[in-house]
Formats: sequence, C-alpha cells, structure tokens
Amino acid sequence: MLTREQWRELEVSHEQRADAATEAHRARRSDRVAHPVEDFLFTYYPFRPALLRRWHPGPGVVLEDAAGLPRAGWRHYRGVGHDVELDVAGYLASRGATVDFVRGLLTATAARPAQLGCFGLHEWAMVYRQTAEEVRHREWPLRLGAGGTDALVEGMQIRCTHFDAFRFYTPPARSLNLLQPTRETQVALEQPGCLHAGMDLYKWAMKLAPAVPGDLVLDCFDHARAIRELDMRASPYDLSALGYEPVRIETPAGRAEYAAAQRGFAERGQALRDRLVHAIDALRTPAPA
Repeated sequence: MLTREQWRELEVSHEQRADAATEAHRARRSDRVAHPVEDFLFTYYPFRPALLRRWHPGPGVVLEDAAGLPRAGWRHYRGVGHDVELDVAGYLASRGATVDFVRGLLTATAARPAQLGCFGLHEWAMVYRQTAEEVRHREWPLRLGAGGTDALVEGMQIRCTHFDAFRFYTPPARSLNLLQPTRETQVALEQPGCLHAGMDLYKWAMKLAPAVPGDLVLDCFDHARAIRELDMRASPYDLSALGYEPVRIETPAGRAEYAAAQRGFAERGQALRDRLVHAIDALRTPAPA
C-alpha cells in the first residue's frame, strides 16, 4: 500500500523525468524540425511522449485514495474501495500471450553470449547501392560517399542477427549478410550484443505497460537513446554538424571503439533484461494472503 502522498510523489518525479527526456523532441515536433538520431525513438517505436509520461507502480501495489482520479479509468486498473491497483487477472487474460512471448525472447537472448563483431554495418547495408534520392537521411552526407559506402559493405562481413534491422536492408545487401533472420527465427537468433536488441528493451517495457514499473520504463528509454547515438555515430552518415563525432568503423581503431561501447551496452542491457523478466514474473506470483 502506498499512501496518496507517497505515490503522488513518485508519479510527479516520473513525469518530470519523462518531460526532461522528451523536451527537445516535443519542441522539434512543434517546429516541424526532424532529427536523424533522436526522432527514431518516437517514429520507429510508436509510443507518444504522453504514454512515456504515465507512471505505473507495477503489480501488487495498491494506490491509496486513487479511485476518484483519472488513473482509475485507465485500462487494466481496477478500483478496490477508495483505492486503485493493477488488475492482474484481467491484464493476463488480455495480454497473456504477449507476456509469454516477451519473457521467452528476453530469457533466450540473455542466455546467449554477446557477439561484438557486427560493427554497426546494418546502417550501411540500409543504404547499399542506393541513389542519393533513395537514402533515408538524404539531408545528411555519407562520410565515405556512395562508392566508399558500397565498398565497405562489400569488403566486410555483415553478420546482423536482428530481423527488424535486417528487414530494412536494401535488396542487394540482404544476400551479403551471414544470416538471413526472419520473424520466425527471432527468438532463436537475438543476442545481447546487438544494439537493436538493446534498444528494443524500451519497446518491450512499453508494450507490457502498465505491468512494468515506471522507473524501469524510463531506464530502458535512456538506454535506448544512448544506444541510438552510438548506432548513428557508427553509421555511414556525417552528423558532425549535430555534434556527433563519428565512430570510424572503416578503421581498426574505430572498430575497437565500437566493440568496447557495444560491450558496455550489452552488460547494461542484461541488467535491464533481468529486471524486465522479474517484473513479468511478479505478474504470476500469488499475492500474499
């Protein structure tokens, strides 16, 4: 049981943290200004800042004197007298298949060793042999030019394990990948060194809301944002005008820099993965009598 004073303090703190994390994006959206790095978390992942701003306590927590507030009408909550809590039984009846899939994916990913030899080549494969008009972020120059970009893709082994990155490869790049990931092989292939698997922890946290505590959701968001920065610093684009120093994976030093950062993200991602699995397991833990 959290008193109204206690949970309101947690809620306000969460809202302030979320507002600070999305402030720049909301300002750019108002001014209709695109950002090739940070917009990804709001365009690829279909979660509005308002949803990120919602604080949830997670299962097994009763919020005192919340019955008369908007939260009582949110999906998967229920009133208990004057109080409100997550309707665990109703949530599992509605979302049980998603819960089971996410837990299976997270635990399978966590059980594998991190692979650190991809060097972010998925972003290069997404522009391989494209014309200037076809390139996704065509407002930004390619650091090595089109010819240099294509030569790097052809000269290095691409070994992406993540289907949702692989599916954006250009058609001629797909056959160059060591693996051919599919949606059906997602659980069998994802591994903790993958930057996209790390960013997706935010996706799974949001998809499982309101069963995931708010602090964990924001921790996953911050992790995804930091990964996205590395992802694009190591990409073929020259984003130095935005203050992003490139990670030059075309050089031995750049590849070493990338792998070291990737290792750190893998370790932090495993900790978040464990916390997500713990939150999922709390859904099926019987409440004390």
